[in-house]
Amino acid sequence: MKALIESIVASLVDYPEDIVVTETEEDAKIVYHLTVNPEDVGKVIGKNGRIAKAIRTVVYAAKTDGNKRIYLDIM
Repeated sequence: MKALIESIVASLVDYPEDIVVTETEEDAKIVYHLTVNPEDVGKVIGKNGRIAKAIRTVVYAAKTDGNKRIYLDIM
């Protein structure tokens, strides 16, 4: 899942080497924390959050563990 997030975001940003995705797993959920270069934050979020919502939709649709909820936080 981390590779999927990195590949989607890498095509959007100017500094793909600064992409960091960390994973935190809890009992009922998995949280992915996405960190990008400060200059690229607007590109990842998009106007009115449209790009962020689209990224989250793809990640939620690609989840492999049916029992745990997936969350994507953009830092």
